[in-house]
Amino acid sequence: MPDVALDPSDFHVEHILARQHGGTDDSANLAWACAFCNLYKEPNLASLDPDTGELVPLFHARRDSWDEHFALVGSRIEGRTPRGRTTAWLLQMNSPSYLALRASLIAEGRFQVV
Repeated sequence: MPDVALDPSDFHVEHILARQHGGTDDSANLAWACAFCNLYKEPNLASLDPDTGELVPLFHARRDSWDEHFALVGSRIEGRTPRGRTTAWLLQMNSPSYLALRASLIAEGRFQVV
């Protein structure tokens, strides 16, 4: 199994509500995000649920409960709600590279949901 090293440069400080939508640099509007998740999210506040086609708000890292909206099943992150499903789809949380990385981190005991 390859050794997985995560570096602080692998993460971005993400604006939950983008500046262009009135978000601020206040810590209540900031969250750590992997660089790719942040780039996939861009300034989006919502997206289309991949199952229903309905417009759904994205997971809000400061207001929403991870356990309510997501479940870790093996190395997959499954959406439990339309919000979780839509966020997992938009951020491509289960792309092959994410699944491989997450499986390695789980095997090393270095993956945790906070």
